[in-house]
Amino acid sequence: MDNLIIKSPAKINLFLKVIKKLSNGYHELETAFQLIDVFDTIEFQNTSNKINVSCSDVSIDEEENIVFKAATLLKKVTDRNVGANIKIIKNIPTGAGLGGGSSNAASTICALNKMWSLGLSQNEMMLIGLDLGADVPLFIKGDNAFGGGVGEQLLPKKPIDTKLIIISPNIFNSTREMFELFDSQEEPDNLLSQQNSFWKVFIEKSREIKEFYEKNSENFEICLSGTGSSMFIKYDNHLEREKILKIIPANWRFFLAKPLQYSPLKSLDSNGV
Repeated sequence: MDNLIIKSPAKINLFLKVIKKLSNGYHELETAFQLIDVFDTIEFQNTSNKINVSCSDVSIDEEENIVFKAATLLKKVTDRNVGANIKIIKNIPTGAGLGGGSSNAASTICALNKMWSLGLSQNEMMLIGLDLGADVPLFIKGDNAFGGGVGEQLLPKKPIDTKLIIISPNIFNSTREMFELFDSQEEPDNLLSQQNSFWKVFIEKSREIKEFYEKNSENFEICLSGTGSSMFIKYDNHLEREKILKIIPANWRFFLAKPLQYSPLKSLDSNGV
């Protein structure tokens, strides 16, 4: 196989609880992952022995791109003289708590495993992916899941059955920074943080978010995904959807999304994507 095009899905966290900080600096978490039909597109083409990555988001340097890191790591671990030209067309916002980078890394590992005929099992790919980020194994496995540990301990869960509006306020949230802010806060707001432990620090970090939340949280159940910055609201019908759309500031992005039963990557073994 010389060419492959992958649809790389986003996820939301239906809830996210920080249980404790671990001695290695990571955090024990409890969460529920839901894959959604918001996608990046990644094109792969076999080459002789060099890895080249181009991205529609020019702010991401090639060698800092997690896709480049994933391909390089896979080549090193399997000790193969192989290469690929990889083109990423970004649609999932970066620094938004939607797992776009982790999903791209997972797609790269799964696609190149097939294109390079590496024969790695899913568990082997998940272990490689964990070196790149705690959410990468989720996307390699390709199922909705409850997550424990640092997010890598996965138990299957049924998908939700409601539609979603994903609200992306064009704020880049560094996961590392958000954990640092969480660790340094004097007193967590347990009521505010019932859905997501990062609500308090996210609201305190941005006046724009604070105003949006305080204005709309009584009328809508606004949920935070990951460490932010994306939020989401569930809806069932056209009337509810229109009410939600009216509260989104004009300069923010939004996506009308549906839950996925599983990732498109799950069909890669038999049919490609």
